[in-house]
Amino acid sequence: MRINDPCGNRRLRRTTAGVTVLGCALFLASCDERPFSSPAPAGGVKAQTVSAGPFTFENFPLGAVPGTVCPGASACTNGAAEPAIRADNTGTFYVSSELGLSAGTLAWKSTDGGLHYTALESPNQISQAFGGVGPGGGDTDLSTAPDANANGIHNVYVASLSLANVTVSTSQDGGNTWSKNVLSATIPGDDREWIAADQATKVCISYHDIVTFNIDVNCSFDAGASFTQLGSAIDVAHAFLLEDNEIGNLTIDPNSHVVYQAFSGIATATEALLPTAFHAVWLARSRDGGQTFTDKAVYVNPNTSASYGHQFVNVSVDRAGTVYVVYTDDHNLFYSFSTDGGDTWTGPIQVNQAPSATAVMPWSVACDPGQLNIVWYGTSFYDGTTAPDNYPASAAWYVFFAQNLNAAVTGSTFTQAAATPIIHYGGVCESGVGCTGNRDLYDDFGVAVNPTTGLASITYSDDQPGNVGKDDHTAIATQTMGPKICAGP
Repeated sequence: MRINDPCGNRRLRRTTAGVTVLGCALFLASCDERPFSSPAPAGGVKAQTVSAGPFTFENFPLGAVPGTVCPGASACTNGAAEPAIRADNTGTFYVSSELGLSAGTLAWKSTDGGLHYTALESPNQISQAFGGVGPGGGDTDLSTAPDANANGIHNVYVASLSLANVTVSTSQDGGNTWSKNVLSATIPGDDREWIAADQATKVCISYHDIVTFNIDVNCSFDAGASFTQLGSAIDVAHAFLLEDNEIGNLTIDPNSHVVYQAFSGIATATEALLPTAFHAVWLARSRDGGQTFTDKAVYVNPNTSASYGHQFVNVSVDRAGTVYVVYTDDHNLFYSFSTDGGDTWTGPIQVNQAPSATAVMPWSVACDPGQLNIVWYGTSFYDGTTAPDNYPASAAWYVFFAQNLNAAVTGSTFTQAAATPIIHYGGVCESGVGCTGNRDLYDDFGVAVNPTTGLASITYSDDQPGNVGKDDHTAIATQTMGPKICAGP
């Protein structure tokens, strides 16, 4: 049996009696509490242009002080990592990034298509002047409401982890002010939460509760003030997955209101009795708004030593209701798609191409029918035996961006490009507190698309110029030229 640690969502061994070898509380000092007191250098106040293939991206770091506009200010520096990004239906981008457990989060907003980002008041801090004393701050995720509220503004939600519970902060005025619910999870004692919004005021979170390791889904109908509906993403027929799964993200189709929860795990009940890798990709689907779920296998690799239990299986939905699930085996990146709401699946289809011989930590965004963008951290190094944790110092990592305008058609192709300069050298650890190597890239990042222009904005972790443990910061790559998806409402 396995249980994830509360920091990096990685599995720890349990004894045969089911007792955790190392208790959750013991990890508090070693989770995401990094040396954030020394912010990363700004690396210059101007954006760095990266052109590859048909795409052009502007790259720049973000500022931590509220009101700082980046690029262009000497204060464009921060010490956050593992960011998330979303765009609302007006084309406004929002970004959140974690400072670490109990330290809160940072947040930013762009109203000019991602060309500039303004630092907002931190969603999770009691007082910005205190440097972060609010609950939460680990494993941040973000969502925007598809429909406007009574004041004509799309609500913004930032979720973060406190271990004891999940904090959800809500802004109903475009990120100017935040209300905070520090007890958003009905079941306390939680790990790796995700958040997804629907309509004007509905928002749901999913998380592992660390007692049963179930994937719980809580929903709020009052913009996060209270979470009154609780469902289980793992259905009764697949209860064998309870201790043998790794959670992926949560999303809601704004048209059908179907709720989707992605995860990886074992394939059969028999495998729960024997050591096995997470060689199955799963999707939980709820057609009653998150009350009940049915689990469907997206893909089961017949090679039981194959593993998709890496951060993180990702799900997105286009405007036609086609569902895309993206996953990696720590070498190649694949996607599968379903045009019938998850009943049947086509795939796996490989996404990454040379020079990205290794592809990890994927995220996707879909928009107009068949149009899909995928990002990941990639390097040209791959020798078939070395895990990314132990890659040599010569391995250079970039953010790769791939776009497919016919992703729901078998045989369609992706256009791929590096969207950033080098962001990291060497190993990339994916084992949370069990890491033996460099963890500067942490566990995930993201991409969103401006629905009014069709251009993407990517937020990512960067540790360059490379002063280990001190230069970590959150940065942006905004697409300024090249093919688009989602152009127009």
